[in-house]
Amino acid sequence: ANAYGAYVAHVLAAESDRGTSFAEIAPQIGADHMWSAGHTGAGVDVAIIDTGIAPVAGLAGTDVVIGPDLSFEGGIDQVAGLDTFGHGTHMAGLVGGVAPDARLVSVKVADNTGAVDVSQVIAAIDWVVQNRDAHGLNIRVLNLSYNTTGTQSYVLDPLSKAVENAWNHGIVVVTSAGNEGVGSFGLANPATNPKVMAVSSAYWTDDDYWLTPGWAPSGDGTRNPDVLAPGVSVESLRVPGSRLDAEHPEARVGDDLFRGSGTSQSTAIVSGAAALLLQQRPDLTPDDVKHLLTSTATPTWQFETIKGNGVIDLATAMNTDFEPVVQQTEPATGLGSLEAARGGDHVTIGGTPLEGEVTVTGAVWDPTTWVDVSESTTAWTGTDDWSGSTWSGSTWSGSTWSGSTWSGSTWSGSTWSGSTWSGSTWSGSTWSGSAWA
Repeated sequence: ANAYGAYVAHVLAAESDRGTSFAEIAPQIGADHMWSAGHTGAGVDVAIIDTGIAPVAGLAGTDVVIGPDLSFEGGIDQVAGLDTFGHGTHMAGLVGGVAPDARLVSVKVADNTGAVDVSQVIAAIDWVVQNRDAHGLNIRVLNLSYNTTGTQSYVLDPLSKAVENAWNHGIVVVTSAGNEGVGSFGLANPATNPKVMAVSSAYWTDDDYWLTPGWAPSGDGTRNPDVLAPGVSVESLRVPGSRLDAEHPEARVGDDLFRGSGTSQSTAIVSGAAALLLQQRPDLTPDDVKHLLTSTATPTWQFETIKGNGVIDLATAMNTDFEPVVQQTEPATGLGSLEAARGGDHVTIGGTPLEGEVTVTGAVWDPTTWVDVSESTTAWTGTDDWSGSTWSGSTWSGSTWSGSTWSGSTWSGSTWSGSTWSGSTWSGSTWSGSAWA
């Protein structure tokens, strides 16, 4: 008992004191070996469904496509497509850090408050699937650092069905496992779907081994995290004047970086890793990528035994031969409840919580119809239309920017859409809510 107590104290001290720069992360996961071999993610597009991406200086050499803005800010010209919250840009910095020549495709679904409804995320996934090879795109990876507290079966859950549909259309879906910790007895939705890549977090100790932080979920023995990646006090891009930046100046690292912890960060790192493997071997299927990363992962040293396969190891994965694999899982139907997919978190619109079998557009949710159009990739019938419901201000321009700068003068940092998020907080430098993980 005393030895365990000392171990726990050591772990807590390490978690609280450690900051992780990207210069440390690259050799920890073997990305530097991929770069040395010429694999930098070139030719691979990574879709990031999140709070948008801001053209900050750290993305000066990154090719970014601004896709549709499905957020409550989509109709505000000054901020449409831009990250006013700060989470999406943080993820983009990590994806681009691992795969510097991958193109990033931003689909914004959350506003300045972080507010987003699950129906917006489902619509965004449908857009990514339908446009994966349109407009000159080559979307092979989808980063979804997002969870809900929904607990219905993955077979029934519509968000689970959406990510599985993307997977079945050749897109490696990388999703965060949640931040509820070892005692949560399971992963968060949609990481519960056993087909996609569920990512939890770890950190490298001063004693030269991997450990998992207390908030990282360990699974329930049946559905566990597939892989882990660095996720404790990870440094990535800061959005000056964004909500997170304004409310948490203590998380700033110099002028350009921001420090955050969570499975969100780990997910973005794994998305970049998937892009590297897909450049190296373009014929890999999503199942192949998952097999490569899980079978070559480095186990953590931990008292808890249910931690998935370990931390990704690209140096090993890039040189591993294997026979093509096909996962055998019970298919998701998506015929369950939209309200159950939300779990206990709801956005409010004009002071009224969005509840029940209704989407954010006000349309009644018809799961049977949605499944048909989602699977056939016809959910989007126009640039700003989804299943017959129009999004305000979400027209996709196909615009790109590379190397542009953003002075912060295009928005004041106080633009609010009148929509609020009902119960998630950024605590210190750790995003612990049930939405942006």
